Amino acid sequence: MVTTHQHHIPGGEPAAGRGAPRSTVRNWLAGARLKTLPVTLAPIVVGWAIARSLGHFSWWRAVLTLLFALGFVLGTNFFNDYSDGVRGADDERVGPVRLVGSGRATPRQVLRMGIALYALSVLAGVVLAVTVSWWLLALAAACALGGWFYTGGSRPYGYQGLGDISIFLFHGVVAVCATAYIQLGRVPLLAFGACIPIGLLACALLTTNNLRDIPTDTAAGKITLAVRLGDRRTRAYYVLCVGAAFACGLLLTADRPWVLLVLGAAPFAVLPLRRVLGGARGSELIAALEHTCLLLLAYGSLLAIGLVL
Repeated sequence: MVTTHQHHIPGGEPAAGRGAPRSTVRNWLAGARLKTLPVTLAPIVVGWAIARSLGHFSWWRAVLTLLFALGFVLGTNFFNDYSDGVRGADDERVGPVRLVGSGRATPRQVLRMGIALYALSVLAGVVLAVTVSWWLLALAAACALGGWFYTGGSRPYGYQGLGDISIFLFHGVVAVCATAYIQLGRVPLLAFGACIPIGLLACALLTTNNLRDIPTDTAAGKITLAVRLGDRRTRAYYVLCVGAAFACGLLLTADRPWVLLVLGAAPFAVLPLRRVLGGARGSELIAALEHTCLLLLAYGSLLAIGLVL
């Protein structure tokens, strides 16, 4: 059963009850987790580059793809905030504040924001389905269910150590391949190769977050892969994800030599690797998360350029 916790703001009333604080634009922007948008933008840009390299690119399909993806990703962020907040998983948070856990917005407000963003995605998905393929409605349904049940429902799979599989599939395989499909009407073999390094770096990004939160997640009963692996093996897993992403990129050079450009993203891996391998904990890992975002954005951009050239 889901237990709802009331959260207090110093000098104020419980956020979930009477006298809840008024939400601000700054709070909502923080709740959207905009700093993690590279995990959404990188695979889309790679999918566009694949289509462009094969001789076809439609701007209106690109805009609808972006709306479709951003609505689901940002909406899922708010659903995650809502579900973790009412479960108490964000009560003692080390990283950036969450709206429900900090009392900056009520659970109902956060839930409504997530629903509104999902509605935007569904609208974009319907237009794409009508103009491209009705199969995209199944994709929209899969994204919606995957996003909600990540931390929502009675048995969220994000609490069972399956978050890494989910982020690899949705932010790697699905994002790259679906973007290419929307442009081309088919999924070229190149998309399956390009989605793997992007998915691995998305997993690395999630790992920095989960490594930081091992103590609080354990206390809240949120059994992430990092909690299952433990501190030492989670750090090794992070290094494996980053190293494998660069190795997979080099394999693509057999068909697209300019993909060698991805090595230019290596400097962005230095700080997070140092922090992770150096035993950084708690708030010390926030910089590792931020620089892993930059690594993903740089890698995705250079991979896209290499695919087009």
